[in-house]
Amino acid sequence: MTAATTSASLAGTWLLGDMRVNRIGFGAMRLTGSAVFHRGTPSDRGQALAVLRRAVDLGVNHIDTAAFYFSQLRSANELINSALSPYPDDLVIATKVGPARDASGEWAAPARPDQLRGQVEENLRQLGRDHLDLVNLRVMRGQDSVAEHFGALAELREAGLVRHLGVSGVRLHQLVEAQSVAPVVCVQNRYGIDGRGDEELVEHCGAAGIAFVPFFSIAGGEHEAGAAGAENRRVLDVARAHGASPAQVRLAWTLQRGDHVLPIPGTGSQDHLVENLAAGALRLTEAELTALSAAQPA
Repeated sequence: MTAATTSASLAGTWLLGDMRVNRIGFGAMRLTGSAVFHRGTPSDRGQALAVLRRAVDLGVNHIDTAAFYFSQLRSANELINSALSPYPDDLVIATKVGPARDASGEWAAPARPDQLRGQVEENLRQLGRDHLDLVNLRVMRGQDSVAEHFGALAELREAGLVRHLGVSGVRLHQLVEAQSVAPVVCVQNRYGIDGRGDEELVEHCGAAGIAFVPFFSIAGGEHEAGAAGAENRRVLDVARAHGASPAQVRLAWTLQRGDHVLPIPGTGSQDHLVENLAAGALRLTEAELTALSAAQPA
C-alpha cells in the first residue's frame, strides 16, 4: 500500500514528556551498517544524509540514536548532526547510555553510574547540542537494580544537561524502580509480532501515560531484517488482503497496540522510509489483529 500523501503524521501523535511527536519515528542504527550495527558495510554517506533529511521533510520528529551506534566508517550521531543541524524546533532526538564500546568497536564494560555523565557529554559533543531531549538508560543483561544508574541520570536532568529520561531493555519491576527515582517518559524495548514478552509492560506504560517505544518492530528474525528471512504466513495473508508489504503489516499491528506505542523503524533507503511511514494509514480489522497476535514466528 502507499498513501496519497505520505507523512509521519498518518498514525497520529503522542506527548513524549512535554514534547509532541508523530508516532512513527526513525531509528538511526542501521545508517551505520547492517542491522547488527558494528558489522557489515554502511550505506553511502550521501544516501544516509538524504534519508535523514527526507525523514524530517516527511514529518518524522522523533529520531533514536546513541554514541555507540558506529561502524568503521559511520557514526549515527555525526550523520544526524551533519544532515539536520541546525535542528528543527520540534525535532526530538533520543539517545541511550550504559553500553560502551572502544575505538575498535569492541564492547567494553558497561558504564558505572559515575561514568554516565561522560557518555551524556559524548552525545552532546557529537550531536552539537547543549542539552539532550531524551536519554534512555539501557539496562544491561544481568543487571537487576537500576536505581543507582538512573539516579545519576536524574542528577544530570536536574543540572539541565538532559530534558527527559527513559529506560530501555527493562522488565516491569525495573521500570517501577526507575519511576521511584525520577519521572520516566518512555520505555524502549524490543517488541513486535514475533516478540511479545512485554504485554504487561505495554499495558503498564499505557495506564501511566508513558510512551512505549518498540525497536525491531518489523523484525521477523533475531534482528531488524524482517523481509530478509522466511515471512510469517499470517502476516503474508494480511499483507495480500490490503495490498501492503509484510513490513507495513507488522508496523500497523504494532501501532494498533495503543496510542502510546511509538515504533522507530530504521532504514538506509528512502523507498523503505516512505513505505514505513505509509503504514500509519493502514488499519487492521479486529479479526486480523487477533490472527496476527496468535501467529508463531516464521
